Amino acid sequence: MSDAIRHECGLAYIRLLKPLAYYHRKYGTAFYGLNKLYLLMEKQHNRGQDGAGIATVKLNTEPGHQFMHRLRISGGQAISQIFQNVQQEVAELEKMYPEIRQYPGLLKGYLRFMGEVLLGHLRYGTQGKNNVEFCHPFHKPDINPTRNLAMAGNFNLVNTDELFDMLDAHPNSTIRESDLGAMIETMHYYLCMADDTDPQNLNLEGVLKQAAAHFDGGFVCSGLVGNGDSFVLRDANGIRPAYFYKNDEIVVVASERPAIMTAFNTQPDEVQELKPGHAVIVKANGEFSNPRILPEKELKACSFERIYFSRGSDKDIYKERKQLGRNLAEKVLQAVDYKLKNTIVSFIPNTAETAFYGLIKGLEQFLNKIKIERITSGKLNNEEIEEMISRRVRIEKIAIKDVKMRTFITEDASRNEMVQHVYDITYGTVERGVDTLVVIDDSIVRGTTLRESIIKMLDRLGPKRIIIVSSAPQIRYPDCYGIDMSRMGDFIAFQAAVELLKQNGKAALLDETYNKCKAADEAGTLKEQNFVKAIYDSFTADEVSAQIAKMLRPDDVSAEVDIIYQSIEGLYDACPNNHGDWYFTGNYPTPGGNKVANKAFMNYMERKEGRGY
Repeated sequence: MSDAIRHECGLAYIRLLKPLAYYHRKYGTAFYGLNKLYLLMEKQHNRGQDGAGIATVKLNTEPGHQFMHRLRISGGQAISQIFQNVQQEVAELEKMYPEIRQYPGLLKGYLRFMGEVLLGHLRYGTQGKNNVEFCHPFHKPDINPTRNLAMAGNFNLVNTDELFDMLDAHPNSTIRESDLGAMIETMHYYLCMADDTDPQNLNLEGVLKQAAAHFDGGFVCSGLVGNGDSFVLRDANGIRPAYFYKNDEIVVVASERPAIMTAFNTQPDEVQELKPGHAVIVKANGEFSNPRILPEKELKACSFERIYFSRGSDKDIYKERKQLGRNLAEKVLQAVDYKLKNTIVSFIPNTAETAFYGLIKGLEQFLNKIKIERITSGKLNNEEIEEMISRRVRIEKIAIKDVKMRTFITEDASRNEMVQHVYDITYGTVERGVDTLVVIDDSIVRGTTLRESIIKMLDRLGPKRIIIVSSAPQIRYPDCYGIDMSRMGDFIAFQAAVELLKQNGKAALLDETYNKCKAADEAGTLKEQNFVKAIYDSFTADEVSAQIAKMLRPDDVSAEVDIIYQSIEGLYDACPNNHGDWYFTGNYPTPGGNKVANKAFMNYMERKEGRGY
């Protein structure tokens, strides 16, 4: 994704099923849980660079001793800073007790985060400000352990105001501005009700069923209760990802399967996907359960996970990204009139590399078919046969991304000129005025970096033609389930559709759609229908792509510029289990999604910069 975009958070949960002394004897350290938490968080650091936080619960503490601790830090180095703080506590303790590491019981008593239940979070801010107060976990303190609750998650809720109204809650501004604030207030409300009903036997499954029934959004959330109970819950549509691993020593949950596999040296079939609508619950006594919490709904796991967000080291994601590229081969061949001799194929940025391999595979299949046909025709001499056998798809490392450039220059013209140099090019790879450059990107959201940097940079090589290929379909609609894509006017596909409406004398449709949204908003029915779909209905995907190419081609570029997007059918073929495609189709899995799309369009028409949720 050449456009900078914030994406989703990461979650790491660990429940030690044995006493700390067990891990000290077997693994040589009582810090086994903390070490693994650090690994899980570092292996998911791509999912959150605005801040991080941890929370722990100590089991079986004496009355009067603190049993729950939390630490949050904002900024890009938050993970390392958090665990440096933990190490500093250990170092200070060792000054007084040099042999303290050999006594797990004393470590647990003296060190804040030496608990058996551990929760880590990596934050990408999509709602609320990027400061420490908005970092997860949030905490609802109480002198009663069962009413103590710490929570973190990877999600967005689109009905936070409704939740606060339902609870008649009037929290501070931090809680009010955060969807986690609405979630923890709701969970805590039902937690207290359950504690009133049976203080000695908390029905955590029942609490989750009551609270989660009110959530509209995509979420994986985790909570630690002060009495030692803990949980991880996934939304009914499976929008946000979660995986878990369990043996007789530990229960682990994380946002990405490879993180668990690496941290615990497991095989793929040992790590299970947390089913949509299900929870992992571990009671204070270590009892494990995996109950269904929410009624079954259509699986709408986020397809962007497969295209871009998750690390490609997951075996399934790697295969799917390759297939996304492979599915584009025929479109590319058509675009170059099946002439590969003067076609060079590359990729930008690095996240598109796997799709690039798939595209090359598809092109090679075509080339091999041609080789067989010509060689078996019997019309070629030995020299021609040798030349045909040696023919390959032309692959070059065209662009190299330099370190992220920063500039003190604030005026737009100067800044745009500087942006052109974020990437550098490999000179001498292109025959000027003859070759076509085909460059695959994982997705095109705003197109800003393409227009201001990449296309200009590629043009310096002198190609006859530049074809930008997106492994994702056209991004047409905002997200409201954890990704920072909320403003309709930011999307180049939407801008292109609006321009086509104007060019074809259909601009009145914009006002018609706005009036429908406005009427539905006043009637309280904004959730019932996505009115914005009408904006795109007049044009084919290819027509929108052609307009995008015109809009992204700078005036001072000599080469022709074309844009090729993945089809929805190609997406489904490559990612058969992840049909969360609302970014591309506007088919939202929850009613709140329609509201967000409509609200985002209204904001666009009213020239408001706010979010649709």
